[in-house]
Amino acid sequence: MQSCEISSDSTDDPLSSGLRTHRQPRIVVIGAGLAGLAATRVLLKNGFTDVTVLEASDHIGGRVHSVQHGKATLELGATWIHGANGNPVYHLAEDNGLLEHTTDGERSVGRISLYTKNGVAHYQTNVGKRIPKDLVEEFSDLYNEVYELTQEFFQNGKPVCAESQNSVGVFTRDVVRKKIMLDPDDSESTKKLKLSMLQQYLKVESCESSSPSMDEVSLSEFGEWTEIPGAHYVIPEGFMKIVELLAQDIPSRTICLSKPVRCIHWNYSAHCQPHQDPLIMGHPICVECEDEEWITADHVIVTASLGVLKQNHEAMFSPSLPEDKVLAIEKLGISTTDKIFLEFEEPFWSPECNSIQFVWEDEAQLEQLVYPEELWYKKICSFDVLYPPERYGYMLSGWICGQEALYMERCDDETVAETCTELLRRFTGNPDIPKPRRVLRSSWGSNAYIRGSYSFTRVGSSGGDCERLAMPLPYANSTKAPPLQVLFAGEATHRKYYSTTHGALLSGQREATRLTEMYQDLHRAQTTKPNM
Repeated sequence: MQSCEISSDSTDDPLSSGLRTHRQPRIVVIGAGLAGLAATRVLLKNGFTDVTVLEASDHIGGRVHSVQHGKATLELGATWIHGANGNPVYHLAEDNGLLEHTTDGERSVGRISLYTKNGVAHYQTNVGKRIPKDLVEEFSDLYNEVYELTQEFFQNGKPVCAESQNSVGVFTRDVVRKKIMLDPDDSESTKKLKLSMLQQYLKVESCESSSPSMDEVSLSEFGEWTEIPGAHYVIPEGFMKIVELLAQDIPSRTICLSKPVRCIHWNYSAHCQPHQDPLIMGHPICVECEDEEWITADHVIVTASLGVLKQNHEAMFSPSLPEDKVLAIEKLGISTTDKIFLEFEEPFWSPECNSIQFVWEDEAQLEQLVYPEELWYKKICSFDVLYPPERYGYMLSGWICGQEALYMERCDDETVAETCTELLRRFTGNPDIPKPRRVLRSSWGSNAYIRGSYSFTRVGSSGGDCERLAMPLPYANSTKAPPLQVLFAGEATHRKYYSTTHGALLSGQREATRLTEMYQDLHRAQTTKPNM
């Protein structure tokens, strides 16, 4: 997969004649994650032959990273297929038998469940006490009632009140706190417990949103994210199987690994090139790679993550991106959600326990859940029990997000193991919990080719920003330059399904279809021209 062969076979098919030349359009896809692979697959299927995929890392898959662990597969990245009917990832998995061994415990229908739930969540406080189940259920009902209210602003066009600062976190905290304080039946200590649980729920919510804090998530836009009906499925053999299915019909010479891109020179004219290369004539784009290779193209599909675009867009595009696209990149949010897997010789938890949720009683009245570097562990919201044990052994999966996830990424495995063991001892009240025999964790924030987990609509941004990010360059009304030079795909460019694998896959298909339709239209226009 290493050699980067650029083919330019002359053909006379409709795609070629659409360019009014006798060559195939040359297309470069940047990124071999789900969006890049989905785009490439559609292009090849539709008859484009001169397609090259440039992948910065040494493997395909992007934010899918399945790790083999004994009989089990652990997902450091994408884990769930969210929803069934109409979800292309679900249909790919189902049609290829990937869900045959998915147990009932791996089909989750719950909303606020980071892993699937067989059994009961244990809500433990920092003084080692378990919160009674009925109190947890009572609070959970209240929280979910307010969560439904957060959806209504977008869905029903409800105006947002000024006090909420258009923030999901601020609104949720205010409304839930008022309801707790007004409950005449609860004692002061029960109220305090519920207020502490609210903070823990918001930490879980920010892990799900991949935001540093729910305070940063836009209330007016929160309801636009669309759930596909059906359960959330885990693929026992690993999400990487989806990546392999997408890649299986792509010739290996098409994909160049370890090929980071330095700059995309678009609207390119030959006189800009220092060594007047005749090869460049007729190609409006030159992709400059970090290994100094320059690759010419007619079209580039950029599937870099929003995190990479935030970090690198100034250096990555020449000329610079239009101001409205830069604004969209700046306004939309992306943060890091990391997992910490701990493997134990024996379970210290009871058989019915599906997770240990950390409730800090001293956080009841806090406004901002942001911690200094040495207290990064306070952002870990929970450890889920991986189920079934026959497959996973005795394994817990912890969740952490935001700046604190980046602090965790800087620690070594030994520090993370010790810190997590201390946390589990403190919250369960069991001082004898041994250190785990193995630690495995993700590091999406410090991965230079990813820079975060997935996107969210930050306060001040909207679905319109996802669409502006997706708009191809040059803008149709602004120039006579060749059209559709730079196209954009990836989860952050999907207005309704941002943050998901199906959003990524659909966005790649969308851009490949956009190119296909342009050439079909060109061909139709040329074949129906009257003879002069």
